[in-house]
Amino acid sequence: MEYARLGSTGMKVSRICLGCMGFGDATRWIHKWVLDEENSRPIIKKALELGINFFDTANVYSIGASEEILGRAIKDFAKRDEVVIATKVHGKMADVPNGSGLSRKAILHEVDQSLKRLGTDYVDLYQIHRWDYETPIEETMEALNDVVRAGKARYIGASAMWAWQFQKALYVAEKNGWTRFVSVQNHLNLIYREEEREMLPLCREEKIGIIPYSPLASGRLTRAGSSETTLRSETDEIARRKYDATAETDQQVVQRVAELSEKYGVPRVHIALAWLLHKQPVTAPIIGATKISHLEDAIGALSVRLAQDDMAYLEAPYVPHPIVGHQ
Repeated sequence: MEYARLGSTGMKVSRICLGCMGFGDATRWIHKWVLDEENSRPIIKKALELGINFFDTANVYSIGASEEILGRAIKDFAKRDEVVIATKVHGKMADVPNGSGLSRKAILHEVDQSLKRLGTDYVDLYQIHRWDYETPIEETMEALNDVVRAGKARYIGASAMWAWQFQKALYVAEKNGWTRFVSVQNHLNLIYREEEREMLPLCREEKIGIIPYSPLASGRLTRAGSSETTLRSETDEIARRKYDATAETDQQVVQRVAELSEKYGVPRVHIALAWLLHKQPVTAPIIGATKISHLEDAIGALSVRLAQDDMAYLEAPYVPHPIVGHQ
């Protein structure tokens, strides 16, 4: 395993982050493909054995069940101070007026609930899951600053949003002497590269770490053909809205991933993740593993060194895509 500092912080994280959205309770939310606790624990345990110390979840994943499963597994399989736990706030947790969003009331309530479910006194990275258009960013940043000052989070981060929104949040924090975001969790992979236009240059300038989600485009970059299906590919409507299965240019990119996998003699997942790991300032792609083999395949990407010509070859067919993921 390789480790890197997250953005400009002194905290080191594994260059592969295990995303925990796939661990939870299918009866509690929209995704029916998630693994229950019995089947989730061996994957978390294996991740730790492979050197992964970075785990990402969210309060909204299975309405808290993901945090509960991760928290119990960390308690049983690891030492708390040796792992980096990240969670998120924003999504709807209750059908009440303040059951979602980034108001001071919501943040201060939800951080305590997340800590209780995770069974820990603090999280290492507390992230806003989306932008809240109904709450002033000043209110949100002050509340997040108070969460850090109270010792309930070591650092704060953001997720999918427009670059101007992220820059505004950084400005508000700096202006008031509050804690700044150290990372952005954004949608980035070989067939969705819109973040390269503004967000990545901004983060390079501000020394912000990037921890991309959906690094394999929900498996589209690794499947041999459109005929291959999984329970997730058949039922995940959110992923379907992100990608157009008929887009010719996307298929050209997928084909080039296949060509380079043959050239390097490695699985396609190695090529797709290696491309991300070569991009600056990407710190750690977030992989969603529902099988032990998913972990092992992802870690293998760390040993792949793509030539600049190969990077360019992978990128050449790309065309602009509609923005998705900010909602």
